[in-house]
Amino acid sequence: MTTLVTGASGFVGSALVRKLLGRGERVRVLVRTDSPRGNLEGLEVEERLGDLRDPSSLALALAGCRVLFHAAADYRLWTRDSRELYETNVSGTRHLMEAALAGGVQRIVYTSSVATLGLLDGSRPSDEETPSSLASMIGHYKRSKFLAEEEVRRLVREASLPAVIVNPTAPIGPRDIKPTPTGRMIVDAASGNMPAYVDTGLNVVHVDDVAEGHLQALERGRLGDRYVLGGENLTLREILVEVANLTGGKAPSLRLPHGLILPVAWASQAWARLTRGPEPRVTVDGVRMARKRMFFSHAKAERELGYSPRPSVEALRDAIAWFESRGYLSSRDRPSNR
Repeated sequence: MTTLVTGASGFVGSALVRKLLGRGERVRVLVRTDSPRGNLEGLEVEERLGDLRDPSSLALALAGCRVLFHAAADYRLWTRDSRELYETNVSGTRHLMEAALAGGVQRIVYTSSVATLGLLDGSRPSDEETPSSLASMIGHYKRSKFLAEEEVRRLVREASLPAVIVNPTAPIGPRDIKPTPTGRMIVDAASGNMPAYVDTGLNVVHVDDVAEGHLQALERGRLGDRYVLGGENLTLREILVEVANLTGGKAPSLRLPHGLILPVAWASQAWARLTRGPEPRVTVDGVRMARKRMFFSHAKAERELGYSPRPSVEALRDAIAWFESRGYLSSRDRPSNR
């Protein structure tokens, strides 16, 4: 049986490919011509060139596949042209699901995000049933993921698409090559480059546990249902303290109000647009999202899938070790007060 994985060169996708290969599965990966191949180096996979925005390439990639894991997404909290997010995340997902239906794929796991779920006030964790709407989504990334998930759910209802949806929280761990916004935060904290913090919270989870949750969803998930794949709910302050404990550094003690960071984010975005530079490290959407603690419960996945993530400290330790081994951190950058 051949399994197609999209997003296989990325963070979650490459962890999933390794899990599948470890089970002896035959894996085909969909990659663009310009996709980085570092996360796939040395892996016995069949490579197919294609693009989610090119429907004809998707049919060819799916030919002969019985299982599809759609883990590809354009994950940017800021972009000069927001249409790119919708073309990849929404239209691309619809093209792929339609191609899977036409090709007779028997089982699909779609990687959504907890970005599509509602958030509760205070520190109460949200779950798969917490109400949300397009109007409540902050920024184009969250809107595009919300609409993409709606496309999958619509096709489940109207065309019997054999799909299960998983909603990862904030994965951390090895092979975060970009890195993700969460990974960037860990790099900055481990390098001693985060002098202050804001009052927010995240649910952090080891990327390998997210990958295992995908396989469990394939085997045990109910079609059309969604499952939060999360780990531990931690305030940003708690995360930074743990990073400091693991690196021998000192956690920041200065807490900044969100209102003070917002002008910095606006200025950073304006500068990036003016200079055509890289994505700014502080974005307006990121600051707006940080006003609420993004806490989630994975109880449903634990109950129905057998999902069981490891402690967050192990995920942080693995992430720091990988970043250091790949030169994102260096001994001279690391805090010296061990």
